[in-house]
Amino acid sequence: MHYDRQCGITLVESLVAIVVASLGILGILGVQMRTLSDTQTTVHRAQAIRLIEDLSERMKVHPNALNSIASYTIGWRVGAAPTAPAGKLCTGATNCTHTEFAAYDLREWKRAVERALPLGDANVFFAPDEAAGAAGSRRQLGVLIRWRENERDTSADYKDSLSTAVGALGGTGAPACDPGFTCHLQYIPVSSRCAPYFADTAVQYFCPGPRG
Repeated sequence: MHYDRQCGITLVESLVAIVVASLGILGILGVQMRTLSDTQTTVHRAQAIRLIEDLSERMKVHPNALNSIASYTIGWRVGAAPTAPAGKLCTGATNCTHTEFAAYDLREWKRAVERALPLGDANVFFAPDEAAGAAGSRRQLGVLIRWRENERDTSADYKDSLSTAVGALGGTGAPACDPGFTCHLQYIPVSSRCAPYFADTAVQYFCPGPRG
């Protein structure tokens, strides 16, 4: 009686093919998941950039933003509760000083950051080398926005570089991007402007002064 020594080879080849195909499928799924995560990160970073642009536009609308620049600084949110509204709501016909309007504008903006991004938060601070200067010489603010995202461990290198760069340049408070968060850092200039005031018949211009 003769036995076929090739029995079972086809089955082994089939099992190997299944294993190889499974590994290939898992690899494709891993690439797709990484692509989805990167896309989500890109979307959130684009939102952070738009939010910083919104804060910059709010400052441009405020004619006395430069002299009220200290009112535009704020630290990280304390605890899990959302940022509280400003003490005085500068809406409608409410009369507010430049300082009160800046504080109201900033807190409304920060509340928008918290709503737009997952666990979103923002830290607005004086730009490097301007913290110790005279009030009139401060013309730039740093804005650091953070949000929760699933990132690889290697992303900690980027987060560390943010806080190191801010601290090395002399920024106030050296805000750091905490572990578990993704951050975006950007600097915005602050300037004053003269705003038109339409009086009875002639157009007059209000130019910002040192008063609050």
